[in-house]
Amino acid sequence: MLVLGTMSFALLIALGSWQVQRLYWKEELLAQITERTQSPPLPLAEMEVKYRATGDVDYWPVTLSGTFEHSGERHFLATWQGQSGFHVYAPLKLDDGGYVLVNRGFVPYDFKDAAKRPVGQVTGPVSIAGLARNPLEGKPGSLVPDNDLKKNVFYWKDLGVMAKTAGLPADAVVLPFFVDADKTANPGGLPVGGVTMVEMPNNHLQYAVTWYGLAAALLGVMGFWLLRRPEGK
Repeated sequence: MLVLGTMSFALLIALGSWQVQRLYWKEELLAQITERTQSPPLPLAEMEVKYRATGDVDYWPVTLSGTFEHSGERHFLATWQGQSGFHVYAPLKLDDGGYVLVNRGFVPYDFKDAAKRPVGQVTGPVSIAGLARNPLEGKPGSLVPDNDLKKNVFYWKDLGVMAKTAGLPADAVVLPFFVDADKTANPGGLPVGGVTMVEMPNNHLQYAVTWYGLAAALLGVMGFWLLRRPEGK
């Protein structure tokens, strides 16, 4: 009992300490996001330079212009305000001939087919403001399903595959990061822009208190048991 209790106490303390570390990490992340999102927007060309220099442009405001290639829409399974659907990633052809994948926003599940929202398929040159987003280094975890390329349903944002399957020219140059469009309304109301999650839950403190509290309770139980334990047993 003493060995088991000691091992359990050590585990609870370790879990509490891990949550404290996560708390500091989350606070730094939220502070960084706030600082970046409140910064003046940079032109796309400057964002490219920043990415080449640092490999990190997450949440930096950016402005850009170009023409959408709507036929290359890629659809990322997502929810928005309790509704299931997709984030619509569309290639934007830039003035220099390159491309960037723009998250235009959310559409409900039944509006995945662009033919059901023709008004929102804007043609001609457009100007966009939004947030730059880093690409993922790989699949987030083993529990995430593989992307369904035949159905054009992405469960994780694989930038390389999204660009490769968008029907772009074979020699197309695609920027190595995404852009999430801001909440400026699209014609017809779809897609709904401004879906970037910048406010994240931070419950690590209460988790840490819970684990430490359980450790303290276990310590009290063990102490009581040791005090009440008959001598020699």
